Amino acid sequence: MDLIELLASSPALFVILAALLGLIVGSFLNVVIHRLPLMMEREWRTQCAELLGQPAPDGDQSTLNLWRPRSRCPHCKHLIGAVENIPLLSYALQRGRCAHCQAAISVQYPLVEAASGLLAGIVAWKLGFGWPAAAALIFTWVLLAASVIDFRHQLLPDNLTLPLLWLGLGAALFGLFADLPSAVIGAMAGYLALWLVYQAFRLLTGKEGMGFGDFKLLAALGAWTGWQYLITIVILSSLVGAVFGLALILFRQRDRQIPMPFGPFLAAAGWIALLWGESINQTYLRWLGG
Repeated sequence: MDLIELLASSPALFVILAALLGLIVGSFLNVVIHRLPLMMEREWRTQCAELLGQPAPDGDQSTLNLWRPRSRCPHCKHLIGAVENIPLLSYALQRGRCAHCQAAISVQYPLVEAASGLLAGIVAWKLGFGWPAAAALIFTWVLLAASVIDFRHQLLPDNLTLPLLWLGLGAALFGLFADLPSAVIGAMAGYLALWLVYQAFRLLTGKEGMGFGDFKLLAALGAWTGWQYLITIVILSSLVGAVFGLALILFRQRDRQIPMPFGPFLAAAGWIALLWGESINQTYLRWLGG
């Protein structure tokens, strides 16, 4: 029996391997979360300098991408070795500190790794071995990276949302989660729905209520799930966002004038809709029918 047959016949083994793979991918996602905003900022500065006819800003000449340079401690510049980069385990053994200078390591790193592994395990458990699970794992990891970036920087990079949109349409070509017409309509309706809300809010208040990245993210979610689940996604994300925002205001005294990123709530709702959207919609319809 080869590996594919073994995974197909052993759901428990597939879940375990998916979770372990998720831990490894989570380590890479931390690199994406940290470096992608820096890469974008550097690109913006370079473009501005070119438009103004100025030399590139100081410090922008070194290579910076998702692969180079090697990861270092931000405090002492110590190179992170393979033994110091084992998901979850290294953080626990080092007690959350750099092995060289003992500076504290952000708790974000093990949290992202743990979330990546847990969500991957859930996807494998829900969908079983096959192409839908493989596609959903990519969907999950991109959403996780985009959510953390948006939470930290209030920014949803096109480098994540647009490939996610095209991957959703590609998945629809093979009918993995939605048929192609539903996916195309979902992408169009997802973008247009939030764009209309944005324009209405700006006309009424003179302020921008959300960013264009949210439009693209909902378009991507519509491409993956189909237009049938857009209302579910919007309702779920709005409810969770409202509860979370109210909790921050009441318990952490957050200034209500400070904008709160909407992307993480959209991403969470889209992930839930991809896995359980049909059950949610059927439950809702039965409730309406009494």
